[in-house]
Amino acid sequence: MELWQMPLLFSNLPMFPFFDLANYVASIMALKEQRGAVEVAVQSPIACWFSAMLYCFGGSVLSSVMLAEPPVTFLAKGTNILLASSVWYLVFYCPQDIFCRCFNFLPLRLLVAGMKEVTRTWKILAGVAHANSHFKDAWLVMVAVGWARGAGGGLISNFEQLVRGVWKPETNELLKMSYPVKVTLIGAILFTLQHSQYLPIARHNLMFLYTIFLVVSKVTMMLTRSAASPFALFEAALGRMFFRLQETPPQVKGEGASSSNEASVCDRSSEQYRDSVKKKQAKKTE
Repeated sequence: MELWQMPLLFSNLPMFPFFDLANYVASIMALKEQRGAVEVAVQSPIACWFSAMLYCFGGSVLSSVMLAEPPVTFLAKGTNILLASSVWYLVFYCPQDIFCRCFNFLPLRLLVAGMKEVTRTWKILAGVAHANSHFKDAWLVMVAVGWARGAGGGLISNFEQLVRGVWKPETNELLKMSYPVKVTLIGAILFTLQHSQYLPIARHNLMFLYTIFLVVSKVTMMLTRSAASPFALFEAALGRMFFRLQETPPQVKGEGASSSNEASVCDRSSEQYRDSVKKKQAKKTE
């Protein structure tokens, strides 16, 4: 096999069963690390199972809703549901927590995380193609559906939290995007541009390069235990350039100054009033 054939062979790599299994393991173990998830598994196994399915198939649910398709379409994949359910049971109910202890071994956890990132590429590509089949060359729809398919578990995290009886609107991914959601959006844009022939690169080459970036960045972040996004400097520069995110608007500054002046005037008047009252009381006592 020659080196130039590697991206083509990689693009034909089947996701089932090994890569899908790694995706389910990584997703459900991430669910178990959420606060209160173990308690929910004890109190209501059905709610815990549904949360696990949203972690594993949230992208399919969200993309189906966006395209006016039944959101339960993912349940038609009986083999995948059975495999994900088996992983869910082993993660939450395995005796002595043996299953989680095995996958918490760092080399194995890195392998599972890397394989999960491979499935992210396939999900984005499937979302873009699915959107194009409904709306021909509608690149905004293709980006949105590809983004939803690849990062749906994060985008519907608030709904998943409601299933577990948790309401945290401040964790909305649109308010503060996590790195997986950001990198999935970038991937959806790249694959949409390639699909629309605005990006002069073969699809299998783009898949190979994008997946290598995903895997390397994920493994590096896990090894260094860093949650900082590799795009942080670029995001800060764009924020200052276009949105002035780190600057306070002049109007707000003026309002703050006027409010502080008013507060100081009120403080002075209240102090003068107290002094006059004290003087009157002193005269009465005399």
